Amino acid sequence: MEEYIYIGKIVNTHGLLGEVRILSSFDQKEKVFLPGMHFYIGKKKEPITVTRYRHHKNFEMILMEGYHHIDDVLRFKGLSVYVRRSDLHLEEGELLEEDYIGMDGYVGTTWIGTVTDIENRGGNNLVFLLEKEGKRTFIPFRKEFIESIQVPEKKIYFYYMKGMIE
Repeated sequence: MEEYIYIGKIVNTHGLLGEVRILSSFDQKEKVFLPGMHFYIGKKKEPITVTRYRHHKNFEMILMEGYHHIDDVLRFKGLSVYVRRSDLHLEEGELLEEDYIGMDGYVGTTWIGTVTDIENRGGNNLVFLLEKEGKRTFIPFRKEFIESIQVPEKKIYFYYMKGMIE
Protein backbone atom coordinates (compact mmCIF):
# COMPACT_ATOMS: atom_id res chain seq x y z
CA MET A 1 0.00 0.00 0.00
CA GLU A 2 1.31 3.42 -0.97
CA GLU A 3 2.29 5.72 1.90
CA TYR A 4 1.25 9.36 1.63
CA ILE A 5 3.19 12.13 3.37
CA TYR A 6 1.44 15.32 4.48
CA ILE A 7 3.21 18.40 3.09
CA GLY A 8 0.77 21.21 3.81
CA LYS A 9 -2.66 22.73 3.45
CA ILE A 10 -4.19 24.84 0.70
CA VAL A 11 -5.19 27.97 2.58
CA ASN A 12 -6.38 30.17 -0.26
CA THR A 13 -6.30 31.02 -3.93
CA HIS A 14 -4.13 33.74 -5.43
CA GLY A 15 -5.15 35.78 -8.43
CA LEU A 16 -7.49 34.71 -11.19
CA LEU A 17 -5.35 32.13 -13.01
CA GLY A 18 -5.89 29.19 -10.63
CA GLU A 19 -2.83 29.64 -8.42
CA VAL A 20 -3.19 28.33 -4.86
CA ARG A 21 -1.37 29.15 -1.62
CA ILE A 22 -0.06 26.23 0.40
CA LEU A 23 1.01 26.69 4.00
CA SER A 24 3.74 24.13 4.57
CA SER A 25 6.24 23.34 7.29
CA PHE A 26 7.51 20.27 5.41
CA ASP A 27 11.25 20.06 6.02
CA GLN A 28 12.27 18.99 2.49
CA LYS A 29 10.40 21.46 0.32
CA GLU A 30 13.10 21.33 -2.35
CA LYS A 31 12.10 17.72 -3.07
CA VAL A 32 8.37 18.31 -3.48
CA PHE A 33 7.69 21.81 -4.73
CA LEU A 34 8.80 21.21 -8.31
CA PRO A 35 7.11 21.45 -11.69
CA GLY A 36 6.01 17.96 -12.73
CA MET A 37 5.59 16.72 -9.15
CA HIS A 38 2.40 14.83 -8.35
CA PHE A 39 0.38 16.00 -5.35
CA TYR A 40 -2.65 14.31 -3.84
CA ILE A 41 -5.33 16.57 -2.41
CA GLY A 42 -7.87 15.95 0.35
CA LYS A 43 -9.05 12.77 2.02
CA LYS A 44 -9.71 11.15 -1.36
CA LYS A 45 -6.13 11.93 -2.47
CA GLU A 46 -7.20 13.52 -5.76
CA PRO A 47 -4.11 13.53 -8.00
CA ILE A 48 -2.84 16.76 -9.55
CA THR A 49 0.40 17.71 -11.29
CA VAL A 50 2.30 20.89 -10.45
CA THR A 51 3.03 23.00 -13.53
CA ARG A 52 4.58 26.03 -11.83
CA TYR A 53 5.94 26.74 -8.37
CA ARG A 54 7.17 29.82 -6.55
CA HIS A 55 7.67 30.85 -2.95
CA HIS A 56 5.82 34.00 -1.84
CA LYS A 57 6.02 35.35 1.72
CA ASN A 58 5.11 32.40 4.00
CA PHE A 59 3.46 30.39 1.25
CA GLU A 60 4.31 27.88 -1.43
CA MET A 61 2.42 28.93 -4.56
CA ILE A 62 1.54 26.42 -7.26
CA LEU A 63 -0.35 26.18 -10.52
CA MET A 64 -1.85 22.80 -11.40
CA GLU A 65 -2.15 21.11 -14.75
CA GLY A 66 -5.68 21.46 -16.14
CA TYR A 67 -6.72 24.19 -13.69
CA HIS A 68 -6.51 27.63 -15.31
CA HIS A 69 -9.02 29.78 -13.46
CA ILE A 70 -9.83 30.67 -9.86
CA ASP A 71 -13.24 28.97 -10.19
CA ASP A 72 -11.47 25.67 -10.97
CA VAL A 73 -9.47 25.66 -7.72
CA LEU A 74 -11.84 27.15 -5.14
CA ARG A 75 -12.95 23.64 -4.16
CA PHE A 76 -9.42 22.83 -2.96
CA LYS A 77 -9.39 25.63 -0.36
CA GLY A 78 -8.88 24.20 3.14
CA LEU A 79 -7.77 20.74 1.94
CA SER A 80 -4.60 18.92 2.92
CA VAL A 81 -1.88 18.21 0.35
CA TYR A 82 0.14 14.98 0.22
CA VAL A 83 2.91 13.36 -1.81
CA ARG A 84 3.74 9.69 -2.13
CA ARG A 85 6.78 8.64 -0.13
CA SER A 86 8.11 6.83 -3.19
CA ASP A 87 8.10 10.12 -5.16
CA LEU A 88 10.53 11.70 -2.67
CA HIS A 89 13.46 9.53 -3.77
CA LEU A 90 14.99 9.49 -0.30
CA GLU A 91 18.62 8.49 0.08
CA GLU A 92 19.53 5.37 2.07
CA GLY A 93 19.00 6.20 5.75
CA GLU A 94 17.38 9.58 5.02
CA LEU A 95 14.45 10.24 7.35
CA LEU A 96 11.43 12.49 7.30
CA GLU A 97 10.19 14.21 10.46
CA GLU A 98 7.35 11.71 10.91
CA ASP A 99 9.87 8.84 10.90
CA TYR A 100 11.09 10.00 14.32
CA ILE A 101 7.65 9.59 15.91
CA GLY A 102 7.70 6.54 18.17
CA MET A 103 11.49 6.47 18.61
CA ASP A 104 12.77 6.10 22.16
CA GLY A 105 14.94 8.98 23.35
CA TYR A 106 18.04 8.46 25.50
CA VAL A 107 20.76 10.47 27.17
CA GLY A 108 23.57 7.98 27.60
CA THR A 109 21.86 4.81 28.77
CA THR A 110 18.98 6.65 30.47
CA TRP A 111 15.62 6.48 28.73
CA ILE A 112 14.00 9.93 28.78
CA GLY A 113 10.84 9.21 26.81
CA THR A 114 9.28 8.46 23.46
CA VAL A 115 9.04 10.96 20.63
CA THR A 116 5.35 11.83 20.37
CA ASP A 117 5.39 14.88 18.11
CA ILE A 118 7.55 17.40 16.32
CA GLU A 119 6.44 21.02 16.20
CA ASN A 120 7.56 24.11 14.39
CA ARG A 121 7.88 26.85 16.97
CA GLY A 122 8.66 29.70 14.58
CA GLY A 123 11.96 30.36 12.89
CA ASN A 124 12.06 26.68 11.93
CA ASN A 125 12.97 25.74 15.52
CA LEU A 126 11.77 22.17 15.36
CA VAL A 127 11.57 20.45 18.72
CA PHE A 128 10.93 16.94 19.92
CA LEU A 129 8.20 16.43 22.48
CA LEU A 130 9.13 13.49 24.68
CA GLU A 131 6.96 11.87 27.35
CA LYS A 132 8.72 11.21 30.67
CA GLU A 133 6.63 10.02 33.61
CA GLY A 134 3.57 11.65 32.07
CA LYS A 135 5.36 14.95 31.48
CA ARG A 136 6.60 16.47 28.27
CA THR A 137 10.23 17.33 27.66
CA PHE A 138 11.12 19.66 24.80
CA ILE A 139 14.46 19.25 23.05
CA PRO A 140 15.46 21.39 20.06
CA PHE A 141 15.52 19.34 16.88
CA ARG A 142 19.01 20.36 15.88
CA LYS A 143 22.08 18.31 15.12
CA GLU A 144 23.91 20.04 17.98
CA PHE A 145 21.62 18.22 20.44
CA ILE A 146 21.56 14.81 18.72
CA GLU A 147 24.39 12.40 19.38
CA SER A 148 23.20 9.56 17.14
CA ILE A 149 20.16 7.94 15.61
CA GLN A 150 19.78 4.19 15.36
CA VAL A 151 16.99 3.67 12.85
CA PRO A 152 16.56 -0.12 13.02
CA GLU A 153 16.37 -0.01 16.83
CA LYS A 154 14.13 3.11 16.74
CA LYS A 155 16.41 4.94 19.18
CA ILE A 156 17.67 8.49 19.25
CA TYR A 157 20.50 9.56 21.55
CA PHE A 158 20.77 13.15 22.77
CA TYR A 159 23.79 14.87 24.25
CA TYR A 160 23.51 15.61 27.96
CA MET A 161 23.11 19.31 28.63
CA LYS A 162 22.85 20.52 32.19
CA GLY A 163 19.47 22.10 32.83
CA MET A 164 17.97 20.74 29.61
CA ILE A 165 17.11 17.26 30.86
CA GLU A 166 17.01 16.75 34.60
